[in-house]
Amino acid sequence: MTEPTQRAKELYIQFLGHFLNMHKAGVLKEYKSFEIPREVELEWLQEWAMEHVKQLSIRDWDAITILESISRNYQDSWIVEKVVSFASRNIMSADSLVRLIYAEKMLEIIRSHNQVITKELLFQGCKVAVQILEDVISQPLVIDPGHELKEHNLKDKRALNSRAQQGIEEVKVLINS
Repeated sequence: MTEPTQRAKELYIQFLGHFLNMHKAGVLKEYKSFEIPREVELEWLQEWAMEHVKQLSIRDWDAITILESISRNYQDSWIVEKVVSFASRNIMSADSLVRLIYAEKMLEIIRSHNQVITKELLFQGCKVAVQILEDVISQPLVIDPGHELKEHNLKDKRALNSRAQQGIEEVKVLINS
């Protein structure tokens, strides 16, 4: 990869393809000067998404947060498949906050990909999200060290349950849209 192309890729990935954010940071003009074809940008986003699918973890939500951001500019059903698969196999052993955040982010990813996923995948993803959210509501509050409710505008189990219930309501909207 040439040095200018490498610089373009760094900028594109740093801002996850969001041209408005590039503009706000004052680098959009520089990025546009590289004249990168859309196909190449999509390849970069796909590589970046694949990398973060491999980094999904029940200890934190960094990878799913990046996948959520990537999903705003790059939609491909395999992202939804991988996130739903990971969540259905692993997320129930996470703490209450991680389960809530994963379910919320998974719903955002599904919403972003709604036009490119099958109804079957939509229903499967929504079913997993509802299972996670119902588990958050029904189980006692468990928070691992380093995770703070306050950092997510939550103060107690009641607030956590309320957010989980909002997520369940969002599922109904997603399925009926």
